[in-house]
Amino acid sequence: QEEKKQLTLKVEELERKLETTSAQNIEFLQVIAKREESIHQCQLRLEEKTRECSSLARQLEMAIEDAKRQVEQTRERATSRERAAQSKMLDLETQLSRSKTELNQLRRNKDDAERRYESRLQDLKDRLEQSESTNRSMQNYVQFLKSSYANVF
Repeated sequence: QEEKKQLTLKVEELERKLETTSAQNIEFLQVIAKREESIHQCQLRLEEKTRECSSLARQLEMAIEDAKRQVEQTRERATSRERAAQSKMLDLETQLSRSKTELNQLRRNKDDAERRYESRLQDLKDRLEQSESTNRSMQNYVQFLKSSYANVF
């Protein structure tokens, strides 16, 4: 009877440990689910930022094309008016200079936008990598707990 009593106590203790471990396992699963949701949200934000950057790049390309067309039109007008009068030619050269300045400004703006996009993209990649690393650590820990439980039982 004493041996039975001791075995009963051991079984009760093991059952309590099992309940505690099960509760911890549930908590870990909840943490993992939250992390996965966070990763999903980061991916959605990354996709949104990518679409936004693509839209900005398209707008910038259109602006550059418009500027190129304006420069070409200005050159054609300068050539045709050069035969008519020297004074009008000076006015058109001034317009051409302004167009080139705008084109250079647009190029600088494009370069700045690309640098910001690359910086944001790298930041998001770093955050995603950190989240994935944390997720892997949690998965390894959960796997460790599973194998520990398997060894206990």
